Amino acid sequence: MTNIEINRIKVALAETRRKNKWLAEQLGKDESTISQWCSNARQPSLENLHKIALALEIDIRELLNPTKTNND
Repeated sequence: MTNIEINRIKVALAETRRKNKWLAEQLGKDESTISQWCSNARQPSLENLHKIALALEIDIRELLNPTKTNND
């Protein structure tokens, strides 16, 4: 099975100039968990996505890749 790019956490961290370690501290999670989320190996729960959005001060929708593009 191919790795589907569901979330944009890695991109959002880069855009806000934050690191995995910072996010792990904000959420009280292991850095390895954040790394798995950033690589899309695992997906955070909706509750954790909400916490990430709050920590990064962005809209939660910015953390997800769209399922439909204008070309679809």
